Amino acid sequence: MCKFVPYSGNINFTYISMTFSEKSNHIFWNATQDYHKRDDVDAPMVNPYPEKTIEYDLYLKNWIDAVQWHLEDIVRDPEIDPVKALAIKRRIDKSNQDRTDLVERIDSYFLQQYADVKPLPDAVINTESPAWAIDRLSILALKIYHMQQEVERKEASPEHIERCRAKLQVLLEQRVDLSSAIDQLLSDIEQGRRYMKVYRQMKMYNDPSLNPVLYNQK
Repeated sequence: MCKFVPYSGNINFTYISMTFSEKSNHIFWNATQDYHKRDDVDAPMVNPYPEKTIEYDLYLKNWIDAVQWHLEDIVRDPEIDPVKALAIKRRIDKSNQDRTDLVERIDSYFLQQYADVKPLPDAVINTESPAWAIDRLSILALKIYHMQQEVERKEASPEHIERCRAKLQVLLEQRVDLSSAIDQLLSDIEQGRRYMKVYRQMKMYNDPSLNPVLYNQK
């Protein structure tokens, strides 16, 4: 199992053996740090993993999340030009679609991994697919990174820093709990105690044949 080094000003990982959540946390944290080396929503992604591997998709997932995180910050500038704001909102909309498509691709990976598992007679279905839980793990990496930045912000008040330090501890605990839950879910699926289905999101607003604002323009 994964042992996280207790928080002591820096966040890092020590592994005895690597479960899927540990692999995900490792990749998400590296991707988060890589993005912030340039901290630019237009910076090109340099994915260190081979294409068509789960590692590539996990790294891409966090990169998409990091870019969208910062686009959400930018668009909330009260002085932003409305034309620029609209362009960013549409970029966020596309990012949401890309994120959804990628989560579904990660779930397809799990479906393939466990295709030969026969569920037990009393097997139950989970309310959330593995990839959507892993999606939350990616967002947690970004929350932890940015809360850490607030803890270290020199010009912030002592009260602000202490509030953020407390929130950071909660986020770190949440990551441990979510990681454990993900690994337990995958173990249950592998052992046939649970089974998974993937219900595609079927987002309608991006589909010209399903969004009435779009198809009524034709």
